[in-house]
Amino acid sequence: MKTDKMKQLAISENGFIFDPETGYSYNVNETGHAIFKLLQKGMDKEAIAEQVIAEFDISKDHFDNDYEHFIQMLEALDLVEED
Repeated sequence: MKTDKMKQLAISENGFIFDPETGYSYNVNETGHAIFKLLQKGMDKEAIAEQVIAEFDISKDHFDNDYEHFIQMLEALDLVEED
């Protein structure tokens, strides 16, 4: 997955994301905030899963469902691209 565009976005501690290129802004919840920050660092799904599952005490299945949904939303907003 290409996350180059995500690295240009500013994200606040409360989940407010701003795209300086387009002027668009987005909001994410606490889990989305954690995933977003880890994606910006270039981490892969497995490394993200390990951290998010530990931090939020959720099951692997729960993480997988939430992660896939979140990635689909990021793709729809043209914030990430599949390789």
